[in-house]
Amino acid sequence: MKFRVCIFIFILFISCKKEVNTPSTLLERIPQDAAILIKINDYDLFVSELKNNSFLKEYQQTTHFSESFDYLQLLSHLKPSNESILSFIEVGKGKLDYFFKTKTSSALLDLKSIPNKTIEEIIYENYTFTKATLEDQIAYIYKVEEYTFISSSQLLIENLIRTKEFPETDPKLKKLYDSSSNRKAAVLFLNTKYCQNLTASLKETSTFDLADFSDWISLDAILKQNELKLTGISTCNEGNHTKFASLFANVSPALNSTQFYAPINAQYITSYTFKNFDNYYKNQQKYLEALPKKDTTFQAVQELGIIGLSNDKVILLQTLDAEYLVEILTKNSNNTINYQGNEILKLTNTSFLESFKAILPKFETNYATILEEIIIFSENLEPLQNTISNYKNEATFDKSEVYHSIKNTIADESNILFISSPEGLSNFRQNDIKEDVSEQLSNIDFSDHAVIGQLVSDKDFFHTSMVLKKITTQTESNLTAPLFTVQLDHNIESEPQFVENHLTKKHEIIVQDVNNILYLISTEGKVLWKKQLEGKIRGEISQVDLYKNGRLQFAFTTDNQFLILDRNGEAVAPFTMTFEDAQLTSLSVFDYDNTRNYRFLVTNKSKIAMFDNSGKRVDGFNFKDTGKTITKAPKHFRFNKKDYITFPQEDGTLRILSRVGADRITVKEKITFSDNEVYNFENQFTVTDDKGTLLQIDEKGNVDKKDLKLSKDHTIDASTNTLAVMNENTLMVKGKKIELELGLYSKPKLFFNNKKLYVSVTDLQNQKIYLFDSNLNSIQNFPVFGNSSIDLLDMDNDKKLELVAKDQENSIIVYRIN
Repeated sequence: MKFRVCIFIFILFISCKKEVNTPSTLLERIPQDAAILIKINDYDLFVSELKNNSFLKEYQQTTHFSESFDYLQLLSHLKPSNESILSFIEVGKGKLDYFFKTKTSSALLDLKSIPNKTIEEIIYENYTFTKATLEDQIAYIYKVEEYTFISSSQLLIENLIRTKEFPETDPKLKKLYDSSSNRKAAVLFLNTKYCQNLTASLKETSTFDLADFSDWISLDAILKQNELKLTGISTCNEGNHTKFASLFANVSPALNSTQFYAPINAQYITSYTFKNFDNYYKNQQKYLEALPKKDTTFQAVQELGIIGLSNDKVILLQTLDAEYLVEILTKNSNNTINYQGNEILKLTNTSFLESFKAILPKFETNYATILEEIIIFSENLEPLQNTISNYKNEATFDKSEVYHSIKNTIADESNILFISSPEGLSNFRQNDIKEDVSEQLSNIDFSDHAVIGQLVSDKDFFHTSMVLKKITTQTESNLTAPLFTVQLDHNIESEPQFVENHLTKKHEIIVQDVNNILYLISTEGKVLWKKQLEGKIRGEISQVDLYKNGRLQFAFTTDNQFLILDRNGEAVAPFTMTFEDAQLTSLSVFDYDNTRNYRFLVTNKSKIAMFDNSGKRVDGFNFKDTGKTITKAPKHFRFNKKDYITFPQEDGTLRILSRVGADRITVKEKITFSDNEVYNFENQFTVTDDKGTLLQIDEKGNVDKKDLKLSKDHTIDASTNTLAVMNENTLMVKGKKIELELGLYSKPKLFFNNKKLYVSVTDLQNQKIYLFDSNLNSIQNFPVFGNSSIDLLDMDNDKKLELVAKDQENSIIVYRIN
């Protein structure tokens, strides 16, 4: 059995949802012996989440991935428009086949568009199905009634065809399925009876089988950039006391406190809690098939904690009557050792914790000590001394980077809490995973990941969760660190930029790839949606509030279109304007009086069209077309309470218009423009020419020149008071200059955040992003890796700046500056 399924399970999350859903018929004809079923509510979102999770990116580079998932190749070409089910069934020993079902649609699968494939029609019992071979992977496709079935097994398709009456769906599965969430991308269901080979394929020993945990498990899939979550519920059949989860039936959880006593370097901690120990003990007797009896020693115990330290472990007991237990322990002790002011008892009763044998098998209680009201046991002396020393020095697990990174993801009270550090994960892989599987997964770096698991008893079921999370360490002041990366479907075309989410008041990222697909990416690094456009976006995307209600839209032009999209990527009528034989520049958006009465200027060669909020042409705008191509999009400046619209033309004319389109200022000479825009610097129209001269034009059309001795390919950015110039490898700001290493540099960009000025350039040749303050002092930890100009602001309102840039050719990267 392939370990791929265990990895697949581990990427999904369990969450109990109280939703009223319409019962689904999609479960019909699904094989009854399926070990795993995945209900996929949003196929594209699910695939995107899988693609952009950092752990899965690493997993995709392993030989285990290539050997395990190639047979799912055809599924990557699907575009289901409805809910789908992907199930896994053991057809032959050690062979796990998939069985996929969804409603048939015209867009579901276009076999003709798939390269390097062969198609064959197979007739079985007078029914026809398709055999598709993609390279060396085979899939079978069968359509019946309104559904399409796809499987890696011909036998499963043939069983489907010849079965005339299908057995009724397991009522437990049906209940879980019909009550599962429709809002998550995917929901996972495990029939543990058929999962026995899953753990066997993974672990060296079969001390614990997934089938021993519960009967059914229902899991929501929540995949974030740096987090894999499985959260939902586990159930045990009524009267079944042989499952591990049944130990906590009718056992109320208590506050988990093991993390406050475990050493900071613990590899893992496991905390079991019970507000009513008697109920737990009754369940354990049934679980162990032992005769009923009452335990009087541990009635006041509320928690048993297991702390993993290298190859040793210590056990914690939290009780409401520590004095009573210490009295018993003292009577069972033949020696005491003083360590840092703590008395350690050498015990004669090495099975003192026998009453917890279901959760603590094969542990010898050789030593014990007390820390406040907590009793700590160990088999060997050193780990107990280590625990005491760490506790006295306040170096406990709750202060670790691991715990600080995950504490917001866990409930305060749970019957079971498990947390593993990266060292614990590494130790597990080396000692418990089968050698061949461990070797295949050796490329995955667990050095910055933690695992968290929880179980909380509820009426007739158990809330269950497991998380694989990247550790976000506490960074020092002025430290810059990557926050996340996002991989797109194709190489990036436009520079990524921040846009505001009017719902959260945080910022997200918008970017376009070379196939003209537009992406909106959340503050957490999740692809929210993708929009296929007809052309490349020209310049930056502007945000506008067309309806003056605080809801923002995206406005931009492509080569031949003027478009406005809403927050969900849907077109806003009537702003889907197409211009024939067009060569549009970037869109100009003016809000003269900050009243949200926008003027949209669409520039096509030598022509300018102005539109209002309703998409109508502004009749009062009378621009005189001279037939000369406009080389840069028009800009709006206001000097001395006068409005100006300005832009350069190919004949060297700098046009300066009034709001109605009439020429307002005539510039007294022609200019051989550089490739830079027009700026408002020192309340003058400011440009440079191809000889490196700075030209500033006043409101009378007079031209003042300063020879800056710049190369032809120099670039600039400017605000009212600041001019930034990049000339070859020299950056100049406010009369100061700095020599950077030789490279190919982007244009400089000025940013104003928290009353501070920042200037950035990117060495595109050496893929380095530079960031300086107004005095050209480098921000600490810069340069950082990057492949484009940046955008810079406080993305998530935490008073720390983030920057976004192109990372690899098909990915973006976000850094946080602490």
